[in-house]
Amino acid sequence: MSMTSDQAVAVLRAAAEPTRLRILALLAREELAVLELCRILGQSQPRVSRHLKLLAEAGLVERFPDGAWVFYRLTATEARALVDQTLALVSPDDPIFASDAERLTGVSEERGAQAAAYFAENAERWDEMRSLHTAEAAVEAAILDAAGEGPFQRIVDLGSGTGRMLTLLGNRARSAIGLDLSRQMLNIARSHVADAGLGACELRHGDILGTGLPDGCADLVVVHQVLHYLADPASAAAEAARLVAPGGKLLIVDFAPHELEFLRAEHRHRRLGFFDSEIERWLAAAGLSALSVRSLPPAAHGGLTVKIWSASRDAGRVRLIA
Repeated sequence: MSMTSDQAVAVLRAAAEPTRLRILALLAREELAVLELCRILGQSQPRVSRHLKLLAEAGLVERFPDGAWVFYRLTATEARALVDQTLALVSPDDPIFASDAERLTGVSEERGAQAAAYFAENAERWDEMRSLHTAEAAVEAAILDAAGEGPFQRIVDLGSGTGRMLTLLGNRARSAIGLDLSRQMLNIARSHVADAGLGACELRHGDILGTGLPDGCADLVVVHQVLHYLADPASAAAEAARLVAPGGKLLIVDFAPHELEFLRAEHRHRRLGFFDSEIERWLAAAGLSALSVRSLPPAAHGGLTVKIWSASRDAGRVRLIA
């Protein structure tokens, strides 16, 4: 669906202001909270919020509250194409944009360092901590049911943590690969996989946002309790979907939206859960269909509801996974 000339002018007018163009350039890289934008831009919250309001009114960005935080991201509309074309005209050597990009990198690296320290500190207690949120046995039974009996030629587990998904599903697969950025977690996962006698499970140090794995390399891809830690969960979902072979399936396990703010400060959660519509939009954009959603309520009042989103890639011409 195309825009009218009046709509195009309104979009360009909204973007045609130095700070707003800087905001668009930053959001083109990842979704950001208001306070993060203030820090990067070096401007007050009221001023940044005013610019964001104008960009939202023009349909260039969307606002989504997440607990006590408010995030912004670029919209996936016709206006996005105009934004991308405008940003492409800006020289990569522009000192203001380069400085913003450097500060954004600093913010992201600080986040990453805090998360790495958290995972290293809590690696040994990870399964124990996870079990505090909901009835883990019920969740794992639902995951097994959502995955199906198999047998699978290859499972890819993104953000493997202690390897629980590999030990849960590995006996249904000819081979399996688990990726994680935490070396402490990988060491524990290797031990668990070995104890389970799963010789065909390989653990690799790798990033969920850039796995380096080929397209369609797995008939089951699992992303278990990972997205809520990420600055760009949409890109992670797209990367996971890219790995799904024709006829294969993606499982995303995470939390429904909640308001437990302490999880940000104490457990490094960036997002407080996800809406079904959000996950559905990301997976549909990545070419997956037949979305199914399962909800598992918490074991105790005030706990976290676990959601299991599953989607598949149309079989089309099914190819053999090497």
